[in-house]
Amino acid sequence: MRRPKTLIAMSADVARRLITPPVRERLTAITDVDPDLVVCDFAGADLAETEVLYTSWGCPPVTAEVLAGAPRLSAIVHAAGSVKHHVTDACWQRGIKVSSAAAANAEPVAEYTLAAILFANKRVLDIAHIYRTTMRGHDWDALYPGFGNYRRTVGVVGASRIGRRVIELLRPFELEVLVADPYLTEDLGVAHVPLDELVARSDVVSLHAPSLPETRHLMNAARLAAMRDGATLINTARGALVDQDALVAELSTGRIHAVIDVTEPEVPPPGSPLYRLPNVLLTPHIAGSLGGELARMADLSLGELARYARGLPFEHGVQADALSRSA
Repeated sequence: MRRPKTLIAMSADVARRLITPPVRERLTAITDVDPDLVVCDFAGADLAETEVLYTSWGCPPVTAEVLAGAPRLSAIVHAAGSVKHHVTDACWQRGIKVSSAAAANAEPVAEYTLAAILFANKRVLDIAHIYRTTMRGHDWDALYPGFGNYRRTVGVVGASRIGRRVIELLRPFELEVLVADPYLTEDLGVAHVPLDELVARSDVVSLHAPSLPETRHLMNAARLAAMRDGATLINTARGALVDQDALVAELSTGRIHAVIDVTEPEVPPPGSPLYRLPNVLLTPHIAGSLGGELARMADLSLGELARYARGLPFEHGVQADALSRSA
């Protein structure tokens, strides 16, 4: 196995958390790399001999100007999810091979979503809040008639990698699962329905569609109003999928609930009602890989580097034509 000349391109903070001693050891065994050299700006970087870029969050765009100074660059291995922020059209025109650890990053998002679905239907957060503030028992069945997960309906919006994994994780539970995706042509073993039908039928609506011009405010005022009384909206995808003003208005009535990990803007302003509404669980974009979960992305990307070094095709390769329908 040859050791291709590799350059690490990501933010210094990400490199510190991602490239742990075990990752460093494997990286240097697979490639010819200086593990202490981390580039977060290609200006002035010596790319003349670089064959592979090992990237993650914080990698600057690989533009035509960058490629002009990197005549031997032939692969980008991304130890994170989306490559849209740094893999430019110039890379595809050059024929550069691209791999992504999106499959590894999908796992914690799907796990977060599963937990949110089960807690939402069981009304865990609401009951915990009431119990903590009143410090006494209540007739929970009277407060939340029919609460629980048995035979409830979960709607998955987007048969993306994460959406499909959520569907898989839900299989052991006695739930009815619906999926809405205009590009879905295969049978996922659950009912494939139009989005408006999914929204109207579901006790939980979970968003897993990419952020594209045509998906902006996919959950608009009309669709939010069409959600069932007591239903929960979960967004671990992108804030732009939801009309946030319309969501706040609907949530303020107390009619529906929400579990929100992504917003627009990324951090809501201090006065946002999302921070104080009792029917909202707001988290700061933590569903994806963090902490020990970064090791899963590192493992996948190192496996891809090893395949490249052996002359094998990527197992998790990214194709340019798929980016128009992905995150």
